Amino acid sequence: MNRLLSIVGPTATGKTKLAVKLAKQFNGELISADSRQVYEGMDIITGKDRPAGVKVWLYDVVKPNQLFSVVDYYDLAWQAITNIWERKKLPILVGGTGFYIQAVLEGIGTMGIGPDWDLRQKLTNYSINELTDYLNKIDSERWERMNESDRKNSRRLIRAIEIASQRKQETVNSEQSRKMLKFDSLLIGLTAPFDELYKRIDRRVEERLKMGAEREIRALLDQGYDWNNSILGATIGYREWQDFFEGKATKEEVVQRWKYDEHNYARRQMTWFRKTLRQAQGKWFDIGKSGFEKEVEKLVKDWYS
Repeated sequence: MNRLLSIVGPTATGKTKLAVKLAKQFNGELISADSRQVYEGMDIITGKDRPAGVKVWLYDVVKPNQLFSVVDYYDLAWQAITNIWERKKLPILVGGTGFYIQAVLEGIGTMGIGPDWDLRQKLTNYSINELTDYLNKIDSERWERMNESDRKNSRRLIRAIEIASQRKQETVNSEQSRKMLKFDSLLIGLTAPFDELYKRIDRRVEERLKMGAEREIRALLDQGYDWNNSILGATIGYREWQDFFEGKATKEEVVQRWKYDEHNYARRQMTWFRKTLRQAQGKWFDIGKSGFEKEVEKLVKDWYS
């Protein structure tokens, strides 16, 4: 039977490093499950590792001003998984975007509703108010269910309109489709106490500053992307810099806010994983425990063999 290994957990837990090690040991290839690593030019801040000798799928899929939904991810991820299986290798799903991981492993309710590129093009220049009016006209209940953050996010509004526009059409049941692809899945979760996790996050932010985080954002702005016409304004590590580039904040203030937002994101990730993927087959490991990698390797070896 085909096998699918997943390495998941909050930011800064060393998921990719472990996944690369396992890929080399078990003849595998990585599939990024990160909602921001799909964007071209967003490399340093999103932490795109490009390990020698190991292929990583789903980097640089779209430009920062293009829409990309979980449906798009699901389609591309499964194309990658089946390609890897066909070459008798082990696909390793690795990342911290829980919704993407859940989509691949379990399927989701809107999975049968694919992207409507004509509609997306039509709506791309609509304001938040115009998108709100559009959605309320066709599905006011969906608007009521959205949280405040999503109501202010043009991409989330466009996706909601897309789903509402197609909801009366006959769609493919994603769970049935998923079950047609029989596979054995193992999930490895990485975690750490929050105080230790915050220290790791802070060190990583400092490292990315040294690597050229500010330069990367400046290059994106020079290409014509900004905080409103692209994903930059909705992405941790980028959005915090807006005030700096507009002369409203110091670099020190930006860095402190960036670290705080990463801490908050890590807490939300752990809450999500515990609630949503707790039933998945597999085991969670504390990365601070000595020898945890050896335990992971043994677990994977026993499962894969």
